[in-house]
Amino acid sequence: MLNRIGLNRPELRAWAMYDWANSAFQTTIIAGVFPIYFKRVAAAGLPENIQDSRYLWTTTAAIVIMALLAPIFGAMADAKPIKKTLLSAFMLVGSACCLGMWFIRDGDWMLALMLFGLGNIAVAGSIVFYESLLPHIATPHELDKVSTAGYAMGYIGGGVLLAVNLLMIQQPGWFGLPDAGVATRLSFVTVGVWWILFTIPVLRRVAEPVITRPSGATTVGGEVQAAFTQLRSTFHELKHYKHAVLMLVAFFLYNDGVQTIIRVATLYGEGIGIDTGSMITALLLVQFVGVPCSFLFGALAGRIGAKRGIFLGLSVYLVITVLAYFMTNATHFYALAIMVGLVQGGTQALSRSLYASMIPKAKSSEFFAFFGVFERYAGILGPAMFAIVAGEGSSRNAILSLVVFFVAGMIVLSRVDVDEGQRAAREAA
Repeated sequence: MLNRIGLNRPELRAWAMYDWANSAFQTTIIAGVFPIYFKRVAAAGLPENIQDSRYLWTTTAAIVIMALLAPIFGAMADAKPIKKTLLSAFMLVGSACCLGMWFIRDGDWMLALMLFGLGNIAVAGSIVFYESLLPHIATPHELDKVSTAGYAMGYIGGGVLLAVNLLMIQQPGWFGLPDAGVATRLSFVTVGVWWILFTIPVLRRVAEPVITRPSGATTVGGEVQAAFTQLRSTFHELKHYKHAVLMLVAFFLYNDGVQTIIRVATLYGEGIGIDTGSMITALLLVQFVGVPCSFLFGALAGRIGAKRGIFLGLSVYLVITVLAYFMTNATHFYALAIMVGLVQGGTQALSRSLYASMIPKAKSSEFFAFFGVFERYAGILGPAMFAIVAGEGSSRNAILSLVVFFVAGMIVLSRVDVDEGQRAAREAA
């Protein structure tokens, strides 16, 4: 069974556990509890439009900062054996932000946004180096299964902690807590502890990849200069990896739609009158439907190929976006959550594994830094379009506008020649 799902070796299981670790931040902080707590408590004294504006601008700023830093760190990690060191550093910063959220009280919107923004930078940075380990631990024919297994583990980990936190917030007395406010702040602390605890396996079991092209620099300044030099060199080399670049562009476009749905789901739901309990329950549905479906996508990719698997997932997203326009009640919200759970993990996991199969191993951190840049910048255009369309009309029109990203991404993806891209990666090796 472990062989069939891509977790048959200790290092593969340890690697997948980091998805379990960091997904708690994605579910409790980004998607579930924090956005609601920010609006109702931390920013309670601000007008609603100011609340949303400051929250979205903080998200955008965090994305831009990480997008600028990731390629530099990536180039350094390919020249020195520091992938796991950088993963640990970003993880510790992010965990500290979660622990610091305990101190957010009424009106502390500035502290809340500072910790939220820095936490977003940290989780994005850690994922760059986590994903860059994938081509070093999995063989080419294992990539799809291992990548989807990681997403499945993420769904389980993020979903389990979100379920515990939801129960703690709704029934604080069961946990010896005085009220839901204290329980909510404690839920942020649990994310930090969870993140640290379940990072230990990847640090212990996954070996630091061997460096095949050391920079030769001996000082921090020299390392940074070498990183910029290497980045310039890589940009010149991108013409040899045309189809990996096309994959990046396609991913940037369709993932913009995916990330926007993740980030605005609770805001959209609250705007049309869905109660908080229903929205968080729907997020739990996404997590637990996503577990078997992520594994299923890994098996499906073995039969039809990763590219066709991604097309299938994006087709479902198109249907989701159109149906969301007509959504009016909690039952509809649950139905769409189940549909998202069917394809979210599989689509993103196959995107990761398909890209990994078309890049040179010796530059995995650098190339996954680009992947991280495109993944994080994918969180800018969608929310911006959503905000513009919602401001001029309604949030229903805004959610429908996301169709553009899925269609554009599918058009570019259709031009990716997977065989040619994998051949270029093999030649580089």
